[in-house]
Amino acid sequence: MRCDFRPRLVNGPFEDPVLYVAFVYRRRALLFDVGEIQALVPRDLLKVSHIFVSHTHMDHFCGLDRLLRVCLGRTMNLRLFGPAGFIANLAGKLAGYAWDLVDNYDQALHLTAVEVLPGSRRTQVFDCRQRFAPTGPAREEPWDGMLVEEQAFDVQAAVLEHSGPCLAFCLSEHFHINVLTSALQELGLAVGPWIAGLKAALYAGAPAGTPITALTRDGSQARFELGPLAGAITRITPGQKIAYVTDAAGTPANVEAIVALVRRANALYIETPFLEQDEVLALRRRHLTAAQAGIIAGRAGVERLIPMHFSPRYSRCGDKLAEEALRAMAATPADPA
Repeated sequence: MRCDFRPRLVNGPFEDPVLYVAFVYRRRALLFDVGEIQALVPRDLLKVSHIFVSHTHMDHFCGLDRLLRVCLGRTMNLRLFGPAGFIANLAGKLAGYAWDLVDNYDQALHLTAVEVLPGSRRTQVFDCRQRFAPTGPAREEPWDGMLVEEQAFDVQAAVLEHSGPCLAFCLSEHFHINVLTSALQELGLAVGPWIAGLKAALYAGAPAGTPITALTRDGSQARFELGPLAGAITRITPGQKIAYVTDAAGTPANVEAIVALVRRANALYIETPFLEQDEVLALRRRHLTAAQAGIIAGRAGVERLIPMHFSPRYSRCGDKLAEEALRAMAATPADPA
């Protein structure tokens, strides 16, 4: 299935779990966890608009410093989401630096932090030009599971338990717009950023007569109406669903919450840190086993499971973790719809 998102794990399975999701034809990306991110170059980081933090253990949060360093001196509004205690932890990280030179910046970096609690959420804004002091009291509002809802996609979360509160996330594309290369060629049109504008108009339900300016293969511009152009060069298909789950205890409540969140996902990025034979250790460390991850994927009817966040104790046999998860997934029937 094609998708407007290009997800990729930033690190190997034994390293910090970080999922980078780039948008096709747009200078934008989403980041799920922000541990070690040296593999992301500045142009990757400057595309990030939203950061979804499962929890603030170092291997999921230490890379925020590098991201801030790249973004400082630019006009940006980064939106960050995390579990209970997230705003205080972010404020503490920001308070660890001296910001006496930020007055020299002409452009402002804003951080909008959202702390997710069962049934409610708190939002706090930090302004670079105020030396990252909070701009006012936190705003509190009810929360029903939805974190971000835009025309083309949404991101939902579930509150889980690790050693403390932890979040799992699911990114859902509302529907997918396939651009037909052969149709572009027949009309003499070139692939380019204008396609993002076309898709945005379709996601917004714009009128058929909405004008669209396209780029031709000879570098000039051509004007069309949305309806006829979309009918000629696009096909609408179901959207893709991408889920990210890490650092969750294998409790019945967690399992049920994860299954509900990731149901029918096309891709599930999920921790598989311990083998089933080490289930006692997994329980003590408040993590899933590979078999539990596979059972969750099977029950949820997931299309593809991507194992990650392996314990270093299996550094010589990491393939066993992946094999156990995939075997458990294949052996577990999906829950009734």
